[in-house]
Amino acid sequence: MLISALFTDPISYLMMAVSLLFALTVHEYAHAQAADWQGDHTARAMGRLTLNPLAHLDPIGALLIFTMGFGWGKPVPFSPYGLRNKKWGASLVAIAGPLSNFIMAVVVGMILRFGHLGGERLLSFFVMFVWLNVLLGVFNLIPVPPLDGSHLALALWPWKWEKYRVPFMQGGFMAIIVAIFFMMYIGGPYIAQPLFSLITGLPMGF
Repeated sequence: MLISALFTDPISYLMMAVSLLFALTVHEYAHAQAADWQGDHTARAMGRLTLNPLAHLDPIGALLIFTMGFGWGKPVPFSPYGLRNKKWGASLVAIAGPLSNFIMAVVVGMILRFGHLGGERLLSFFVMFVWLNVLLGVFNLIPVPPLDGSHLALALWPWKWEKYRVPFMQGGFMAIIVAIFFMMYIGGPYIAQPLFSLITGLPMGF
């Protein structure tokens, strides 16, 4: 539980909290920007086309971020009917969020791999930042609602499965539980950790 680190190691607590806050802010901004580029200005009109974290924080999600170490941002509103590409537009908006996490992970990971960082704390911060962004990127690509990967799944949805579309989108809480267990036993050790090592050059199980 992240809140315990506040009392035992406040510097590590601050590093993780800042990493999560920045990663989620850029993630949500990327959704808004992708929709805006495609012609839907709903997010812009609602003040979501910004890197101000306050515009993207969900009260409960933010509370969990700063206490439990995981949480969520406020979903970015957009109208699929306002997007120029009616088939793939929503998928592009959805994928923009995880893609932003992977881009941040690669940029900071290259600094870790090739830079000469002074100070153990700065090194720890960069390692944590890359790891959290890789985790967020992988987790959000899981094709279950309401995660971003579900929009790509719907764009690829076979017509013969059309009667299952509504039940699929109503997966809700149970789908998230399945996604969490997937990350614990498959996504984390077999996808996120190898990606982290590939980006940073650091060994798995860092």
